[in-house]
Amino acid sequence: MRVARVQAWLGERVPIAPLIEALRHKRVPQHRYSVWYYFGGITLFLFVVQVVTGGLLLLYYRPSAGEAYESVQFLMTRVQFGWLVRSIHAWSANLMVASAFGHLFSVLFLHGYRRPREVTWVSGAFLLFLVLAFGFTGYLLPWNQLSFFATSVGTDMAGTIPWIGHFIVRFLRGGDTVTGATLTRLFGVHVAILPAIATALVCLHLFLVQQHGMSVPPSIEEESRRSERPVATVPFFPDFALRDLFAWTVALAVLAALAAFYPWELGLKADPFAAAPAGIRPEWYFLWEFQTLKYVPASAFGINGELLVVGALGIGAALLLALPFLVPDRPSTRRALAWIAAAALAYMILLTALALRGSGGPIP
Repeated sequence: MRVARVQAWLGERVPIAPLIEALRHKRVPQHRYSVWYYFGGITLFLFVVQVVTGGLLLLYYRPSAGEAYESVQFLMTRVQFGWLVRSIHAWSANLMVASAFGHLFSVLFLHGYRRPREVTWVSGAFLLFLVLAFGFTGYLLPWNQLSFFATSVGTDMAGTIPWIGHFIVRFLRGGDTVTGATLTRLFGVHVAILPAIATALVCLHLFLVQQHGMSVPPSIEEESRRSERPVATVPFFPDFALRDLFAWTVALAVLAALAAFYPWELGLKADPFAAAPAGIRPEWYFLWEFQTLKYVPASAFGINGELLVVGALGIGAALLLALPFLVPDRPSTRRALAWIAAAALAYMILLTALALRGSGGPIP
């Protein structure tokens, strides 16, 4: 009786009954490609892990050039399980990037961007860009040698953009070079600005997914029309929710194993006056761009080589965002897009592998 009274009291003040009712009747398509649906949930789970572990790291981290390295060192050596929390944060960031790319390409190959899910695709693409921005802004925070010089190289690329390049570099660095001001600025972006934007976009993305439901690949729709039978579905709760929970458990097990057996190293403290050490490179998800720069000449057709790469990346990002509005919903066009996406994915994997091979493997 008391439980019913409490539920009635909460229901009157916090109207969640419509949401519960919607989840109770929500159904998810069940077909041979349904396994790809779990990438979105895994990405969300890893984002939550990032928020929780990042909050714990903030209890000890000090965002200044004089104290950042020492605070991380103290966390890893003196705080109980501090090394584990940092390793979980670092590994979950990498797994989140991999899962976000997997989610993007799965939606692309299954053509989940079609009407009426255009805005869902755009919000998801923006979330991928934010995930990469999280990785870029968080890389410098330990203030070690590798992150210091990699950030210098990464921000230098923005300087090739005509007219606004110098302004962007100064905006990112807080000056002409990477200093403590850069660390403080990227820290503010990493822990305040990006999480606020990401939270709003995640809420929008989840709302749109719930509103339109999971997309069904055109091939499955065609099979359903030929057989004159509707696409099979399963209830979201508890069937799909339990499967999603199992996928999260697998992701957590992989994350725990990586953090425990391959703890994230700190390296040497950054010294702005030292020579750049050998093997300087960005994180693995930027390596294909880094390797592309090696193959582009310093000048091509009278244009700076770095500018060509940066311009191509900018055009590629714009095309990715506008994809649902540019691609007609025809079988021939979908097949062509699938081949283009496969070629792009193969290119990214190949150049990442070449970059890792040339640098002797990953540097945690």
